[in-house]
Amino acid sequence: MRTTLDLPDEIFRKLKAEAALRGFKLKELVAQFIERGLAADAGQPPPPGQRSAFPVAIARDLDTPMTPVLTNEQLHSLLEEEDLAQYRRVFDQPPE
Repeated sequence: MRTTLDLPDEIFRKLKAEAALRGFKLKELVAQFIERGLAADAGQPPPPGQRSAFPVAIARDLDTPMTPVLTNEQLHSLLEEEDLAQYRRVFDQPPE
């Protein structure tokens, strides 16, 4: 398969020189490096902060949207209820 890669000039020069020293064509060396990189990462979990390879399944009813559609009033009401619940928890605690 044919593809195009945009490489920084310095990396391209190093890659081209390495291919010449090893007696490979540039595309052969690039393919070899990619194969090694993929093999090294096989079976390892992704580093923290990166997405996993597969999407996480979310349980939901088939007829409902992924996220509920809320009006501004409904959202404001939910946030107000959460604030009031937090306020009550703080002030209903016995003093230490």
